[in-house]
Amino acid sequence: MLTILMIMDALVCIVLIAAILGQEAKSAGMGGMGGGADTVFSGKARGMDALLARVTVVFAVLFAVITIVIARMTN
Repeated sequence: MLTILMIMDALVCIVLIAAILGQEAKSAGMGGMGGGADTVFSGKARGMDALLARVTVVFAVLFAVITIVIARMTN
C-alpha cells in the first residue's frame, strides 16, 4: 500500500509541476511593478490558463493529502 501511495505521489507531483510551468506569467516580475501596475493586477484568467489554475489547486491539495498519509503510515 505504501509503495502505491509513493508512486501516486510522484505522478501527482509531475502533473503539478507541468501545470505550474504551463501557466502564463501574471506579471513582468519586479520590473513590471514600476510603471505598469495594470500588468501586475490583470483581470481574471481565461481559457487554458484558467484550466491550468484549477488543475494546479486540485493537484496541490491531492499532493498534500497523499504526502501526509504517507508520513502517517511511516511513523
